Amino acid sequence: MSKPYIICHMMTSLDGRIDCAMVGQLEGVREYYTTLDELELSSTLSGRVTAQTEMALPGVFSAKDNTPFGAEKFSKNAEGDGYEIIVDTKGMLLWNDDAGSEKPHLIITSEQVSKEYLAYLDERHISWIVCGKEEIDLAKAMEILAENFSVERLGIVGGPMINSAFLEAGLLDEISILIGLGIDGRKGMPTVFDGFSMDKKTIPLKLKDAKIFENGAVWLRYLV
Repeated sequence: MSKPYIICHMMTSLDGRIDCAMVGQLEGVREYYTTLDELELSSTLSGRVTAQTEMALPGVFSAKDNTPFGAEKFSKNAEGDGYEIIVDTKGMLLWNDDAGSEKPHLIITSEQVSKEYLAYLDERHISWIVCGKEEIDLAKAMEILAENFSVERLGIVGGPMINSAFLEAGLLDEISILIGLGIDGRKGMPTVFDGFSMDKKTIPLKLKDAKIFENGAVWLRYLV
């Protein structure tokens, strides 16, 4: 199977928490973005929750006819050196028109998406991929990204659920963690990976590289 080289790149507190507002206060934020550039990830992918919080317009899409699209297909509505890719299983998020965007959006959804939502994306020059009957077939989506959208390197920069989905599917090649100078410690805050069953076996990693910056931030890269 062809696919991009996929790296999960996250910034965390010392205790592994990734709440955006919290890590934004930590020393090391600048290094997170410089290391992202160093990884040469022209395309990045986020989950629906992250996208709804940080990228999408307010509200959710409401279709008059919710009949599922029910087929595997893709539509390439914009060209770019890279894509801002969003996983949105049923097609809920609202977007501005992407015409002329330097880094256009690309929505990955399942066959449960409505035809109306795909037409909505087409009208806004937003590319899309539909694959997977009930849930998104991530492996197939990555194959389509590589073969039809020329995505060679992809950064997963979402939350714990999308990070875990890629890890569990065996699609991650690397995990890249920038540890900022601080501790969160609040109960229930999101972590890099979460949601596995209690009988899930530990996933071994191999250290690829480690770097300490002058301000004390630490960058760790692991092969999966």
